Amino acid sequence: MGLEDLQHNFLTGRLEDLVKWARRNSVWPATFGLACCAIEMMAVGAADFDISRLGMEVFRASPRQADLMIVAGRVSQKMAPVLRQVYDQMMEPKWVISMGVCASTGGMFNNYAIVQGVDQVVPVDVYAPGCPPSPETLLHSILTLHEKIRTGAITRPPDRLARTSRGEQLAGWVPEAPDAVRVATPR
Repeated sequence: MGLEDLQHNFLTGRLEDLVKWARRNSVWPATFGLACCAIEMMAVGAADFDISRLGMEVFRASPRQADLMIVAGRVSQKMAPVLRQVYDQMMEPKWVISMGVCASTGGMFNNYAIVQGVDQVVPVDVYAPGCPPSPETLLHSILTLHEKIRTGAITRPPDRLARTSRGEQLAGWVPEAPDAVRVATPR
């Protein structure tokens, strides 16, 4: 009998709300600042914007202590496997914010060296638009993520493949997973 078979009554409904509240108010970000968007991300941690009121005052340097990855800036083909490795080392449940047009779509760098959207490497939960996005935009993205956490289900694991709109394959690079099919992408 799994948790999905239980009927939600007074006790389990309130316990689920408590777990969602704890998750929402203790999101620990792992930074992945790659370009100019990282400066705006650093500004969010400063006194003017103060994300400590959201329970996010310390940016974690270790992915094993973080559950939110903020990808700020353009992702090169060489950096994509490193990004995926950091993502895989993060604890579950984990979330990703794609900050800026370069991280979201490749931006003005439409060439072979830049990944045309970080969602090709990791599943993205919230996109922060702009070039670079202002700290207020990142704060809005964080609050949007908080709302997704508050309304999400905790009794079943998240469906990682349903969250991404594109495949997770890069040119010649396939993410390491037990059920991954190794397919060589033509170059």
